Amino acid sequence: MDDYRIIDLYWARSESAISETAKKYGSYCIRIAANILQNDEDAEECVNDALHKAWDSIPPQRPANLRAFLGKITRNLSINKYREQRAKKRGGDNMALIYSELEDCIPSGNNVETVYESSLVTEAINSFLLTLDSETRIVFVRRYWYADPIQTIASRFKMNESKVKSMLFRTRKKLKTYLENRGVML
Repeated sequence: MDDYRIIDLYWARSESAISETAKKYGSYCIRIAANILQNDEDAEECVNDALHKAWDSIPPQRPANLRAFLGKITRNLSINKYREQRAKKRGGDNMALIYSELEDCIPSGNNVETVYESSLVTEAINSFLLTLDSETRIVFVRRYWYADPIQTIASRFKMNESKVKSMLFRTRKKLKTYLENRGVML
């Protein structure tokens, strides 16, 4: 079923909207959640929560891209669950590694000014991504949006892991320079 018909089901408040969404995008959302949480049961729980949140959000929203809409909800819920779990038990893991890779490029902080500026940073990062060639952009997004492991990216693009690591390192350096040139305080 196409996305427009699925969204129409949400607007009609038909419960089949959830089953059609799960059928079409369930594995996509599971993959996002599992990459972040590293646990299949937690990933399934996040996807169920994401479907519930989609039900609560549509209407009033009418997403232009249902896949991206669901991916963002799933990712945000997964990161929140990840943070909640890590608050209970500290330890080394995949998301900590991914965030540590980006900490030199992306400003951090939780004050009001930083929250306001985050939308400007988001716009700058999106503009930066448009400057990259397709392969580099996809590798960067797979790592830092979808939290794909280096091995998965290497396999997907038929590269060795050191090439992927090198590509990501160079792209992070370019991102840092790009943001600095646009006045983003790091």
